[in-house]
Amino acid sequence: MPKALWIAHVTVTDEAAYGEYAKRATVAITSHGGEFLARGGRYEILEGQERPRNVVARFPSMQAAHDCYYSDAYQEALGFAKGASERDLMLLEESE
Repeated sequence: MPKALWIAHVTVTDEAAYGEYAKRATVAITSHGGEFLARGGRYEILEGQERPRNVVARFPSMQAAHDCYYSDAYQEALGFAKGASERDLMLLEESE
């Protein structure tokens, strides 16, 4: 079964609220088998809109990533990100 990537591009507008989101989201993501591959490291934008915070997590499957997003724990965490950031988030199934 192919693994899946959770890819987020974020502009944080409220550091305190977003920090609470990040703390809670980490628990939700790891409890669904997600592991962080990149979190806010150096980047170079080559095309498209720049967002200074970029996060990539790998999940055991597309279903696990989907279930994480819609879980009660992640939805609670997401409440802290809304209004505290501008975000683009996608799930991408890895090639086998």
